[in-house]
Amino acid sequence: MASPFLDRDLRVIPIDAYIDPPQPRARAIITHGHADHARAGHGAVLATPDTIAIMKTRYGEDCAERFEELDYGVPLQVGEVTISLHPAGHILGSAQVRLQYRGQVAVVTGDYKRGFDRTAQEFELVKCDLLVTEATFGLPVFQHPDPLDEIRRLLRSAALYPERAHVVGCYSLGKAQRVIALLRDAGHDAPVYLHGAMIRLCELYQERGIALGELRHSLEASKAELAGQMVIAPPSAIKDRWSRRLPDPVLAVASGWMSVKQRARQAGVELPLVISDHADWNELRQTIAETGAEKVWVTHGREDALVYHCRQQGLEAEPLNIVAYEDSGEGEGE
Repeated sequence: MASPFLDRDLRVIPIDAYIDPPQPRARAIITHGHADHARAGHGAVLATPDTIAIMKTRYGEDCAERFEELDYGVPLQVGEVTISLHPAGHILGSAQVRLQYRGQVAVVTGDYKRGFDRTAQEFELVKCDLLVTEATFGLPVFQHPDPLDEIRRLLRSAALYPERAHVVGCYSLGKAQRVIALLRDAGHDAPVYLHGAMIRLCELYQERGIALGELRHSLEASKAELAGQMVIAPPSAIKDRWSRRLPDPVLAVASGWMSVKQRARQAGVELPLVISDHADWNELRQTIAETGAEKVWVTHGREDALVYHCRQQGLEAEPLNIVAYEDSGEGEGE
């Protein structure tokens, strides 16, 4: 099931540009700043202003030879291809890539979610003929709860155990800022303490207009001062030496994968929080139907179930199996 202008490596054939390429390319279109999609070393990078700011923060100002910012919804003509970027709702600056060529329209979603998140631009549905969709949570078992309900569970635990620190393991880009924003929206106005790996990206979000309230470096507080406090840290830090300074910590992890109880138990998670930055099974099916796409390519995730569903609906569908994308589902390392 070939496309006249997009190949299975997500190369835009007429202009020789790649979408989220895992290897350095002369021309790259980047959907968002997670490292399984945004790599250093490209020649020219086209992305939203927020994504470019994230890439420069993470990899340095010279991580690509040249950057070109493209605001949401603004068409860019390159040869016979019209490119536009549209909000994906995944993290700050995340974009779907719309490509139009000789009357045909393809949309590459990158990672996306449809639920409300004030730390990311709201998802926009884009009609197309060919849809290239993620399927991170592409199984019927994945139906994400209201994230505010999960945060309220966290706050109830904090009220029940005021002598213990509550440390929330989550990825430093996107998830950390969303968890903090959810805490604020649920009424938690005390300082939130951060592992050092979280600080610069939280500052960047605040610089880009995302209010997160008072944040403090966890190393600047004594063990006694951290009792009853919220601490945000990468999952990898929770079991290393850094965590020893936390008073009897309650270990929480915020991830869509926390709906898999066995996975939470194996990781020693006391308080699993099912908070995902990806579309769940129902949102994936809804998006496919609403785009009007007749062809669907499914990538990075549980491709088989979603491909089967699409074929049952009379659509042409196939998996891409792009191995460069992380299979963790919530960004790197989760």
